Amino acid sequence: MPANEGARWTEAEAARRSAELSSLEPREIIRRAIEEFFPGKIALVSSFGAESSVLLHMVSQIDKSAPVLFIDTKVLFPETLDYCDRLVAHLDLRNVKVIRPDELRLAEQDPEDFLWSSDPDRCCEIRKVEPLAKALEGYDAWITGRKRFQAQTRASLPLFENDEGRVKINPLAGWTASALLSYIDVNGLPRHPLVAKNFPSIGCIPCTSPVKPGEDSRAGRWRGRGKLECGLHSSTLVAPAVE
Repeated sequence: MPANEGARWTEAEAARRSAELSSLEPREIIRRAIEEFFPGKIALVSSFGAESSVLLHMVSQIDKSAPVLFIDTKVLFPETLDYCDRLVAHLDLRNVKVIRPDELRLAEQDPEDFLWSSDPDRCCEIRKVEPLAKALEGYDAWITGRKRFQAQTRASLPLFENDEGRVKINPLAGWTASALLSYIDVNGLPRHPLVAKNFPSIGCIPCTSPVKPGEDSRAGRWRGRGKLECGLHSSTLVAPAVE
């Protein structure tokens, strides 16, 4: 397949690749995506959360200059921002791009940083979905850290997905929580400080709470709201029109 041919993957092609490469280790899947399928046209999107160090470490072993997109929603835990700086330095990542929501849109729609209380979906839309959609313009593919064990909505997650022409890659889809912990320990990777305080899944301050014994790892996200996803993976990413 010629370089950049991956941009024209159909849903059938994504399904075929998922089946073909299902036996490969995540690092090899990432290597082929960066070097063969989408050279110069792929980014890792990372929350710098509880398990983010695994993918970040794998990417750093392949190409320390590969683009890493980090969405700073402006309401993240200070620990997450500090962890980002620490992990970037530890892994010598050289192309981390911090994405933030549009200040004018925040001033118009969430001037008091309280939209999460009345309309959490819209809050996610303007703080995460729209900024990432804009940042991904020009990329043919992006790597996510989703796993099947995290939530019912992710139980059938494939390795590759076609999202209106852009390919989403989920190299850790089949990994278990214990496999992730083992990888972190074996490679001596720094842990997010909130993990020790029962935060196995870490998002924005208002919508993240500690997880109780016996709950799934994402139970602390949008607790009591019936909301399971922020929107990054539940709809096609389209940058807002310029007004």
